[in-house]
Amino acid sequence: MTETTSPNPLLLDAVGLARLLSVSRSALYQWLASGRVPSPVKLGRRALWRAEEIRRWVAAGCPPRSRWKPNP
Repeated sequence: MTETTSPNPLLLDAVGLARLLSVSRSALYQWLASGRVPSPVKLGRRALWRAEEIRRWVAAGCPPRSRWKPNP
C-alpha cells in the first residue's frame, strides 16, 4: 500500500515541520527545547504542529514561544 501525502497538510510531524522550516530534525528539537517554536498538539503519543499556525508564526517573524500568541 502506498501512502499519499497531501501537498497542504493540516498537521505536520517533526519531519514535515523540519522540512517546511528548512532545518534538520536535530535543529528542530533544539529549537523546541529552547522554546523557539510553537508548542505541538499531542494526539496520543504523537506531537504534531498545526500547519496554519506555523505559517502565521513565520509571517510574524518567528517570535519565541513565550511571546507567541496563537489564534485558535
